[in-house]
Amino acid sequence: MGFFSKLFGGGHSELDKVLKEGCVIIDVRTKQEFKDGHIHGSINIPLSRIPKELKKIKAKKKPIVLCCRSGGRAGSALPILQQAGIQAYNGGGWVSLRKKVAK
Repeated sequence: MGFFSKLFGGGHSELDKVLKEGCVIIDVRTKQEFKDGHIHGSINIPLSRIPKELKKIKAKKKPIVLCCRSGGRAGSALPILQQAGIQAYNGGGWVSLRKKVAK
């Protein structure tokens, strides 16, 4: 697995499967960024709040797909969720993820 695969959460086939079978999309951008545009149905939890919201996220009982502007902040949130035992994936930038969700 290459550097970018590790950074952005692994293979896309697994991400595509999770998107198809059902997941919760969490956008880790700021509230203002989220307000300016986001994936319909996604939840906004800014990166700085992720550690404080772990119980709420875990209660969703579904895989979590993280997104942000480019995938960097989602990549920072990913190990926090994984260390808490949450099945999570980095979906990358929200605009490109929105295209995958729309398929």
